[in-house]
This record gives sequence, C-alpha cells and structure tokens, in this order.
Amino acid sequence: MYARVHSWGVIPEFTGHSSCLHSPFKGGFLNDIIKKLYGHMKLRQLGNSDIKVTPIAFGAWAIGGWMWGGADEEDAIKAVQTAVDLGMTTIDTAAVYGYGKSETLIGKALKDQPRDSYQILTKYGLNWETDDGTFYFDSEDEHGNPVKIYKWASKERVKKECEDSLRRLGIDTIDLYQIHWHDPKTPISETMEAISELIEEGKIRAAGVCNYSVENVEEALKTIDLASNQVPYSMIKRGNERDVIPQALEKGMHILPYSPLQRGLLTGKITPGYEFTGYDTRKNDTYFTDENIRRVNNLLDKIRPIAREHDATMAQLVINWTANQPGMGCVLVGARNPKQVKDNAGSMDFTLSEDELNRITKAADEYELAEEE
Repeated sequence: MYARVHSWGVIPEFTGHSSCLHSPFKGGFLNDIIKKLYGHMKLRQLGNSDIKVTPIAFGAWAIGGWMWGGADEEDAIKAVQTAVDLGMTTIDTAAVYGYGKSETLIGKALKDQPRDSYQILTKYGLNWETDDGTFYFDSEDEHGNPVKIYKWASKERVKKECEDSLRRLGIDTIDLYQIHWHDPKTPISETMEAISELIEEGKIRAAGVCNYSVENVEEALKTIDLASNQVPYSMIKRGNERDVIPQALEKGMHILPYSPLQRGLLTGKITPGYEFTGYDTRKNDTYFTDENIRRVNNLLDKIRPIAREHDATMAQLVINWTANQPGMGCVLVGARNPKQVKDNAGSMDFTLSEDELNRITKAADEYELAEEE
C-alpha cells in the first residue's frame, strides 16, 4: 500500500490482487478500510434541494443494453457495486433503459447496501408498454423485436411509473425523480402536480427535469421547485451553453450533463471504420462518421499533453474538464464493467489549473462538426 496525492488529499492505494481490492458488500476488515479510503468523492448539494450527490455519477443507460448493443448482467451488477465501493454513490438510471432492466440490475446490486449510503436518480415519461402518449420513435428490444416509444406523463401514468420504479429498484424512496422528455400532450402543470403529490407521500425527495427547454423549465417552476435539468453536454456538443445553462445558474438549479464522452467518442479509442455491433444507434449517429471521428481525434491530440502531465487517460481528462464547467451538478458517466468504473473514478484524482482548463476549452472551440452530405 502506498500513498498518492489527490486534489482532495492523500488517498492510499492498494497493490495486489484486484479481487481483494473490490469485493463489494462481502464484509471484512479489508473491505471496510477500502470503503473509508476510497469514499473520497465529496457530496455536494444539488440545486436548492436537500439531495447531495457525488461530482460524477454512475450513468446506468449502458447497463440496460438498450441502444448499446446489449450488456452482460453480471458485469453490470459488479459495475454498480464497484462504483459505490469507490465513493461514486450517485446512480442515474431510467425506467426505459432496457425497458426496466437497468433499474432491476441496480436493485439487485444494491440490495444489501444501506439505503442512506447511495443516491438514486431515475426518470419517467417514456412509454414502451402501450400506444398511449405522443409517438417519439421506433426502437428494438434485446431480441431485435420492434418497440414503439411514446412520450407520456399524465398524472396517472407518472404515479404508476413511480411505483414500478420503486419495485424494480427495491427501495421506498427515489432521491431525484426526473421527467425524461417533455410530453407535448400533457400540461406541464399536471405532470408536476403528480410529482408534488409523490413528494408529499414520501415516495420521492426532489424533482428534476431532463431535456427541458428554458420555456419548459419556466412553466414547471410555476408548480414545483426543480433541483436540476439533465441535458446533453460534452466538449464537442455545447449548444446548451447559450441558454439552458445560464437559466439553471439564475434559478439556483444544477445541470446534470449526460454523454460527456459523446457516447465513447471522446475516449480516443474509436477510429475511422469502427464497426458497432447489435442494436447500437451510434452506427447512424452524425458524430460517428469517419470524418467526425478524425476531427475529434485531432482535437484530442491537441490536449493529450495535458492528460500525460496528470498521468490521466483522455476520458479522465474530458470528465474532469466537464465537471469544472459552470453550473455542473454531477457529471453522468456510463460504464458496463468494474474496470470502466475504476477508470471513471480516476477522473477526480487530479486538479486542472485555470490555464489548463482554458487551453482545453480553446481546443474544443476550434472543433467543428462535419455535417452529413
């Protein structure tokens, strides 16, 4: 065991067999020590709520397998357990991820963990079970069968979804309950009234929204206090800096940025000609054309020396930069296995100077998305 200096102090690291280092929830002296030593991610208050979250959160979209070409259940469960073991105790998921599978796996992973030791952020408002609501898009299940997705957030539906999520997660209270996408057919006031009642009933602690425009947020705030707005944000996708992020800062809300690695593109591990397998929507994503992959890798080459200076991977550098942008509550970072979780946790192992942050931002400013012909 030796000490390494982190931005928050000196945290011991362990050498030796990795199975001894990460044996989630099996008890024992070593495991207790590990939890104390690696529980280094200081909790921060989310918006004006009483919810406290970690600087980076375990994003559980990928473990549901949906749109990611499938996922291994055993790896997924171990990934969630490893995240909590390393102090990344904030878990973000959604009912629709894997059509309930993501929430179910999280419930299995944390069933023996004290409820006050982790925070559950989940979402509602996307319906795959019936044809109620506003049609959103055509999807597939893990067997390739067609599934239609609808936006639906009526009061009755929201309450049913909450009960379903609580059951799958195996908990009594959801820390942050977020509407996944705006339902144009249901008044925002009706949706938020349902959330207010769920708070009064003790089934959720705070309200959040996802993918809400500034107009949607203003309307929601007439009915309920919002802790956060979860929106896409990455080094190469920063459109929300124009209005959504300034609004959050003004209203005392936090931004929960998702896809900070642009679905893996900003790791530097994807090269032109990369082939995606199964039902993986990245194969048709504009960001994943060969030309854009080349442009992104050119950007990463410009900031690679900063990563080397901190003995960090490109992914860790990108996550750290994202966490340091104005208005960020916790950065949502996905992982499918324990190794990816450990890599993500290392994103908080170093401090970027103001000069380094500015150099990274300047390089990002020079990137331009190549439009499809």
